[in-house]
Amino acid sequence: MTRKFKVIYYVNQFFGQIGGEDKAGIKPMYKEETIGPAIGFNGLLKDEGEVIGTIICGDNYFNENKEEALPYILNIIKENDPDIVVTGPAFNAGRYGMACAEIAKAVVEELNIPVVSGMYIENPGLDVCKSVAIVAETSDSAAGMRKALPVMANLAKKIAKGEELDLPHEEGYIPQGKRLTVFTEKRGSQRAVDMLLARLNGEEFETELPMPVFDQVNPADSIKDLSKATIALVTTGGMVPLGNPDRIQSASAQKWGKYDVSKRDALTGEYCTIHGGFDPVYANEIPDRVAPLDMLKEYEREGVIGKVFEYFYTTTGTGTSVGNAVKFGTEIGKELKEAGVDGVILTST
Repeated sequence: MTRKFKVIYYVNQFFGQIGGEDKAGIKPMYKEETIGPAIGFNGLLKDEGEVIGTIICGDNYFNENKEEALPYILNIIKENDPDIVVTGPAFNAGRYGMACAEIAKAVVEELNIPVVSGMYIENPGLDVCKSVAIVAETSDSAAGMRKALPVMANLAKKIAKGEELDLPHEEGYIPQGKRLTVFTEKRGSQRAVDMLLARLNGEEFETELPMPVFDQVNPADSIKDLSKATIALVTTGGMVPLGNPDRIQSASAQKWGKYDVSKRDALTGEYCTIHGGFDPVYANEIPDRVAPLDMLKEYEREGVIGKVFEYFYTTTGTGTSVGNAVKFGTEIGKELKEAGVDGVILTST
């Protein structure tokens, strides 16, 4: 009888049936049983494989204590020696996605064990692990669990048996950005001409090199009289009050912060950057180099602008998904518009 391949499954506190946000700080634990989505996944493996245990960790704990959580999780996996590790699916949950991604990346690179995960295309964790792990494309919410698990199970079975995966769109996983040599009936020049003719004739065709599509934003009308305008300061430079009281992430941000600067003439002295994408030395020395509150206040005193808006908005840009960036911009923009702000100074790094 052929040996079943062994799987260790990783989930967060919610899918691990521990609790919701109130339990997001729990430390990692290992249970030699199938829990949450691991139950459904195990059933889909049938007689080919089995989930031998489930690792559970709180989203907040992992992301805020990765130095302790990751080695513990890797040690569990190493001791149990599975043939494959499964994380998620995380859908569009950012903190969960980052945990699934960091674990996947470490398992592949440090333990040389294959990993299958599942994420929504805009989950910030995707870019962390998609080059080394196979990530099934899922919907943006747990409502897509029933569709995600069969895809992940099929991928796991193929990988565990050493079978070559078909193209991403055929298997249901997200492209890894790798170029492979394949043989086709027609050479490249013939295929290119065929696509051109199809396009000229209004016929359907599938490009071999899809290009990204970016939103186009029309610029707002100019401010007619700056001397009467209220100007707000917003940054993606990760500038936060000392201690980072709202725990804004240093990369792949899941939130933004809002702080009262109505009685301040500068950020220097009380603020620092938690941005993980650049050397913070000079920014921490003078935070106004990144978010120039000092100059805006000076312009206010000189009458160049009417008023500096009383609140300062901040988040981290590096690694942040397009979906979250749009969400942050929409939320902040709504507040500023309702407050009657006329213009925004938006700085990066």
